[in-house]
Amino acid sequence: MIKIKEGFKGERFVSLPDELLDSYSSEPLIGNLYVRKIGFFPKVKYHYVQKDQGSKYAMLIYCTEGKGWYTIYGKTYTVVENQYIIIPPDVPYSFGADEHDPWTIYFLHFKGKLCKEFVPSYNMPKDILPGEHSRLQDRIRLFEEIYSCFSMGYTKEYMIYSSMCLYMFLSSFIYLEQFRYYNLPTHKEYSFSSKVIHYMQENVERNLTLEQLATYFKYSPSHFSMLFQKETRMSPINYFIRLKIQKACQYIVLTNLKLNEISIKLGFEEPAYFSRIFTRVMGVSPSVYRKKESEHSITQSE
Repeated sequence: MIKIKEGFKGERFVSLPDELLDSYSSEPLIGNLYVRKIGFFPKVKYHYVQKDQGSKYAMLIYCTEGKGWYTIYGKTYTVVENQYIIIPPDVPYSFGADEHDPWTIYFLHFKGKLCKEFVPSYNMPKDILPGEHSRLQDRIRLFEEIYSCFSMGYTKEYMIYSSMCLYMFLSSFIYLEQFRYYNLPTHKEYSFSSKVIHYMQENVERNLTLEQLATYFKYSPSHFSMLFQKETRMSPINYFIRLKIQKACQYIVLTNLKLNEISIKLGFEEPAYFSRIFTRVMGVSPSVYRKKESEHSITQSE
């Protein structure tokens, strides 16, 4: 079987030299917990990593689509969509993507004096399922914030900020109930469409079908569609596509992601198809939209 560690279509990752990280380790606001490497691998067929001696860092892998596996302490576990694992330091392990349904993963290496405090005692993959009160997109936004600042890590202040954010990011997995407490309902009753839209937003990087949406909310596709359109005057899938394009606009304006990286991140396998859908919704192509927004921000600053 083909085995590949890195070099996949659409991948992106950032790492810093170990010498630089070692020099930072004596800094009080960095040394307790800091990023070593961070990245995103979409649908990475043949992905495979084996560390017979383990690593000097812990590693978090968050699977958002597809399947994979990992072996630790002589036991192999399947990792599926909406699950995560945290691999402890100094322990032999291996992991890889499923051959037929390869995973999409966010991953992060972390070190520091408090590193082992963020390594759970369990080895089995843990679920983080989208739902009415989940905060999946909050977690992804936090990942992107860490990624952005860590990429500027040659400047110490950016490295400090990425370390500060890392505490919350890891806690959002380990202390899931507490992380979701912010979104728990009060006395307010949410409408049917509000619940559906929240679920769509949480899954904006996936390609949900009408059948999947209806099944989650325990309706037939036709009845689900009728209820949603009654409140929004728009079909569920059309609404979902517009949410994807809305998210694309945010990435275009607020990040340095390339357009093909944005299309892959939002579940569009072909950049040309993404461009057509974007143009249909926004009236201009993604590249023109980025140029216009860039010119607008320059004008405002003047």
